[in-house]
Amino acid sequence: MTDIVTRSAPSEFVQHSRDPERSVTIGGKHTVFAPGYGMPFVRDLDRGRRYGTMADLEDLVKINHTLEWTQHSSLVICEPTDVAVNKRHLDMLALHFQHSSKPLLGAITAPERALDSIEMARIVFGTDRLDEHCVIMANINVNSPLVYDGAVTEVIRHYAAAGQGMVICPFILGGAMGPVTPAGAVAQAHAEAMVGMALTQLVRPGAPAIYGNFLTTMSLRSGAPTFGTPEAGLAYFAVGQLARRLGVPVRCGGSFTSSKLPDAQAAQESAASLYTAMMAGANFVLHAAGWLEGGLVMDYEKLVLDNDRLGMTHHLLRGMALDDNAFAMGGFHEVGPGSHFLGSAHTLANYETAYYEATFGDSASWEQWSEEGELDARQRANADWKARLANHESPPLPAGVDEALTEFVERRKASMDDAWY
Repeated sequence: MTDIVTRSAPSEFVQHSRDPERSVTIGGKHTVFAPGYGMPFVRDLDRGRRYGTMADLEDLVKINHTLEWTQHSSLVICEPTDVAVNKRHLDMLALHFQHSSKPLLGAITAPERALDSIEMARIVFGTDRLDEHCVIMANINVNSPLVYDGAVTEVIRHYAAAGQGMVICPFILGGAMGPVTPAGAVAQAHAEAMVGMALTQLVRPGAPAIYGNFLTTMSLRSGAPTFGTPEAGLAYFAVGQLARRLGVPVRCGGSFTSSKLPDAQAAQESAASLYTAMMAGANFVLHAAGWLEGGLVMDYEKLVLDNDRLGMTHHLLRGMALDDNAFAMGGFHEVGPGSHFLGSAHTLANYETAYYEATFGDSASWEQWSEEGELDARQRANADWKARLANHESPPLPAGVDEALTEFVERRKASMDDAWY
């Protein structure tokens, strides 16, 4: 099985966007961030916690399109629970294609929904481009421990046969779907991921495959998932090494938290989950923004708060420049001992780009903060996403594509009765 994977699975590949400038490379030293996926509830500061709707999904797709530090659109940023399960994938994909040009994922909940996703991508990209390039990906979960559902293997076959990307993701909570010990859970995850990746290569050698991983801990008192724990981080490190040994891209980590609000607990757990994934060398990070309440809630404010942290992470991963300007020898000669660099030519030449300026980190004086309304980060984030949504402009589709998408969606929805499974 190792030979099957290593012989033909690519070590990196490009997922093409309808806007070439937004295409992403997955693998190698590249990291791609995508917002949360699959949350049935949404929350914001004004309306509280509620079931997600198609209107929420449209808002979230638009907001995500404006985010500077997510490169991917995911798919089910929230579950639109007001549309029948067997039809909602059609509306979701249409929304993404119509309101964002970031790369996206396709549906995986049934084989026919995978085929619909591929056909809708064909409408947008054209047959030749779809046949020659990865233009859509899909993320499946293994039914851990050690089970692949029949529908899932069919979905894998459909995407792989079309040459599209597959994320093969064991889903393990230590003590429930896998051993409590990180080494045992990693061994299980490795076996499960290998099977799915091998299947993609048996269907179509060279089809893009990502070694996925959702491996975390649980409270052995309550059974609730726990996030940002050191044991989960250790598992990320091992999975990253195993993926590099196989020569395939790896998915792990995210801005995970069990918190019910975007509070200090959420910040701590999300940062720990994200930074350990970066240390593991993650190439694709799903759930990088917006995740709340163990994955039950997509939070509008946390979506933009997490985006700010992703910006910091990008700058951290970029590393430290070591050129002549970075060593600032001219600045030392100009300033000399005992003086300061505030007005130096080097500072004036670099101050606009020298440091990452956090969007929601308030460093003003108490007096200024008080005069501006004593807003906390969540309140500032609330104003931010509203401004993004108000200013969003949907990138236009090529002539005739929007109409063709709408016709396909209407025809497919008319061909079946509503089903809520």
